[in-house]
Amino acid sequence: MTERPRRPRAFRIDGSDVVIAEPGSDHAHPGARTVVRPAAEPQPDPAGAALAAVAEPTRRRLISWRGVLAAGVGGLVSLALGLAVDRLISEAWARAEWLGWVGVACLALALLALLAIVVREVGGLRRLARVEHLRLAVAAAHLSDDRRAAPPLIADLAALYADRPDLARARAALAGHAAEVIDGRDLLALAERELMSPLDAAARILVLEAGKRVSVVTAISPRAIVDIAYVAWENLRLMRRLAELYGGRPGTLGFLSLVGRIFTHLGVTGGMALGDTLVQQLVGQGLAARLSARLGEGVVNGLLTARLGLAALDLVRPMPWTALPRPSLGDMMGELTRPTAPLGPRPDAAPPT
Repeated sequence: MTERPRRPRAFRIDGSDVVIAEPGSDHAHPGARTVVRPAAEPQPDPAGAALAAVAEPTRRRLISWRGVLAAGVGGLVSLALGLAVDRLISEAWARAEWLGWVGVACLALALLALLAIVVREVGGLRRLARVEHLRLAVAAAHLSDDRRAAPPLIADLAALYADRPDLARARAALAGHAAEVIDGRDLLALAERELMSPLDAAARILVLEAGKRVSVVTAISPRAIVDIAYVAWENLRLMRRLAELYGGRPGTLGFLSLVGRIFTHLGVTGGMALGDTLVQQLVGQGLAARLSARLGEGVVNGLLTARLGLAALDLVRPMPWTALPRPSLGDMMGELTRPTAPLGPRPDAAPPT
């Protein structure tokens, strides 16, 4: 108890002057640092091992019978379509030679258009996959604060918007300040502020305008079928415009896949009527519903459209919401319910004094 306590010092465990001693050993090694081995090695938790075994994904089957069914049905449809076209062209050749050439020309045009559609759809799917890959990679790099992983991701983001003249100043500012940032997390935050800020402002305007249009059309529409058709069309149009704004530009198949993912995301994050205090916002529209049932219905539909647009932002944005605040429905509530201001003074208004 009379020995003076040693001051803490840092040393490498694998150094040449470090000796590993067993527990209870009194052997001193002059000139060497002694590290006592733990008395018992940590044993694996059987419950944790069982949970890991249960959580381990099952092996995928080598043969998917759904895929076999789809391949068989697709082959039969393609064969039937090919035989029908061959029969049509053969009958055209039998009637007149020029009819056969017309049929061949039409078939060539159809094949060319089909090839162009396939190329466009593949390009749209690749763009959506690129945006999703960037979002996941940026989120992983932000969590790990990896300085080496940040510059390639920022280069990919800049290449995604290389043909956008409205982001030329943002790309130049990012390239000028990127060398001055050391931490990977700060570098990603800089990229989000420079590249995403103008796009987020434009996306906010798109969501607000779509919500206002749905509210007005629903309030003045005479038929319920018109309401349903317009709300569906406006929501689909909003999702496509948001995807194009952030660089997705999906084709038909890619857009259908994106719509399914957006609705799945809505279900996971609490549904259209439970997230972002939407319930409180709907209750707050009770006065409008009492004044006019159509007005209350229009406000509710506008809020649901805005909620759908905000959910789409989480999927079409190539970066997660880290440095910038994620917009909420409560922030847009005032803009959605605010009446449009007149362009000038009213004719009966008194002149300013």
